[in-house]
Amino acid sequence: MSAKYPIISVTGSSGAGTTTASNIFNRIFSDEGINAGMIQGDSFHKYTRTEMSRRAAKGHYGEWNHFSLDANHVDKLEALFQDYAATGTGQYRQYVHDDDYALIRQGCKPGTFTSWMDLPANTDMLFYEGLHGGILTDQVNIASHVDLLIGVVPIVNLEWIQKIHRDTQFRGYSKEAVVNTIVNRMDDYVRCIVPQFSNTHINFQRVPMVDTSNPFVVSDVPTDDESMVVIHFRQYSEVDFPYLLQMINGSFISRQDTLVIPGNKMPLAMDLIIRPRVKELMAHRVYG
Repeated sequence: MSAKYPIISVTGSSGAGTTTASNIFNRIFSDEGINAGMIQGDSFHKYTRTEMSRRAAKGHYGEWNHFSLDANHVDKLEALFQDYAATGTGQYRQYVHDDDYALIRQGCKPGTFTSWMDLPANTDMLFYEGLHGGILTDQVNIASHVDLLIGVVPIVNLEWIQKIHRDTQFRGYSKEAVVNTIVNRMDDYVRCIVPQFSNTHINFQRVPMVDTSNPFVVSDVPTDDESMVVIHFRQYSEVDFPYLLQMINGSFISRQDTLVIPGNKMPLAMDLIIRPRVKELMAHRVYG
């Protein structure tokens, strides 16, 4: 951790909702005039799209199983966090998505990576969004370098429903292929992804209020209006629960460290909870 060069990490699995959280952070950065270095977790995958498919065909990892630590440069991610906390810079690269038109016009091929490069100079903080921002193993301790670690983790049935819907409706995969991916990833999901949520400072967990007993036959993703969000705070003694209860209609406290809110209030809750912490990191950076 670093007072001068703070790091924020949003971690969660594919389809969990980390992108939505990132959008909220981007709005906060814009509102507060914060110049954040932005890092996406998929830029630390080891293999290109083609290379990953070849390995899957040989029985390695499973199709699109980027949950596995062995399929990612988690050592380079930790090195980036270490370097940034110490010096405000570090090495990163970008993964080229199908809709990264600016990179494609530069000659980059979708499913590949750019070259490694230095972070832009003079950033106020580093922001990471991806699969492994809270990893703690015998080999790496990425979580220890993060000043604000956020987990976004729907209950697993909802996570599967969201993934099936996204990959079939927007990415062109068959339902059978997506279900096979879920099955192939399960061991690494349990061993690599889930333990991170014990390392986070705050977890946002969406829970549907409709039947999702069999997520593989649900035709529609439960909406925010059909959900509640369970928010867990590690350092709950520092949380102004009366203020949050007053500001968020329909919220209640289920345990001394847990706030429950209506699903459609999650953007408001994230702003109320996260913005003061971002401003505090900036204040420590300037005056610390």
